[in-house]
Amino acid sequence: MPQSDSNFIPGLELCQAFYTEAVEPILRNDFPQILYSAALIGNGSEVLGFDSEMSSDHDWGPRVMLFVGASDLNKYAPAISRTLSEKLPRRFRGYATEYATTARPIDHNVTVDSIAGFFDQYMRFNIENEMRPADWLTIPEQKLLAVTAGQVFEDKVGLQDIRAKFAYYPHDVWLYLLASGWTRIEQEEHLMGRAGITGDELGSAVIAARQVDNIMRLCFLMEKSYAPYPKWFGSAFKNLRAGPDLYAILQKVLAAETWQNRESHLSNAYEYLAKMHNQLAITEPLVQTVSQFHERTFSVISMGLFSKTIMAKITNAEIKAIAQRPLIGSIDQFSDSTDMKTNASWRPVLCQLFTDESVDA
Repeated sequence: MPQSDSNFIPGLELCQAFYTEAVEPILRNDFPQILYSAALIGNGSEVLGFDSEMSSDHDWGPRVMLFVGASDLNKYAPAISRTLSEKLPRRFRGYATEYATTARPIDHNVTVDSIAGFFDQYMRFNIENEMRPADWLTIPEQKLLAVTAGQVFEDKVGLQDIRAKFAYYPHDVWLYLLASGWTRIEQEEHLMGRAGITGDELGSAVIAARQVDNIMRLCFLMEKSYAPYPKWFGSAFKNLRAGPDLYAILQKVLAAETWQNRESHLSNAYEYLAKMHNQLAITEPLVQTVSQFHERTFSVISMGLFSKTIMAKITNAEIKAIAQRPLIGSIDQFSDSTDMKTNASWRPVLCQLFTDESVDA
């Protein structure tokens, strides 16, 4: 476990310096014939820029991910790892470079992989293929963010080109996700008050909390920003353009003790969200104020209007076909299972929700 005896250094800064000052000179001297890319992507709070001193208590420290060509992987990976174990310093900028206390060789955290191998393991995606709608809808946002965030320190084998595949959702996939996000709101916008009026304040609060999550996720989509996993979800939300205004409103929703107060604050959030939608100009302007839910005195914003209007703007035939199925959206919209999102082996099964065949592994 890395131990710090100096002031905290953000992980990305630390790892870039570790590559430049410690790893790269060894590779240049001992393996000048090998083309490679060096980066820090994938798992880790430091990849997203949210790490702190607390992060250094596990799986954190000077580390680098090396990517070599497929033909060089078996030929050179063991030798590269062994050479680094023999030549890397035990400490760098006050942090241990070994992840277990041993004599030489150092148990370092410089990994060697091929680009294809990493993406197959991390998200079960063949980088030789183009992204299909089913791929976009079954790769969790937290993984799309993790492979497009971080930093590439050196790129001689095309890592940045592969990362560019995942930059953001294609337009019609984005519309489908927006419509699905609105659908989640529409399905329960009247139920918070319905539960509350029967005296079920706990059930009302649970529904309100789900709506807060739906609103936040829809904001990430509207601002075309991938949402991270739960630990950093609220922190990243505050960094959105809508964050400063909506954060305070949504806190009031969660703190409310009565369904009437929850409804009042949720109504403010719904109206803010409707204005955000209209600013996107992807449909004709839609209603921006809450209204009564049919003959019942519950305040709602959409009642199906937003999702149906957005869906009508989709032109891609494959996505239109997906939309003929139940409008479940992406994995982030229909599941909060950690195992399903982190274990890429689920993806071939999930793809069958949107196609008649499993993903081409």
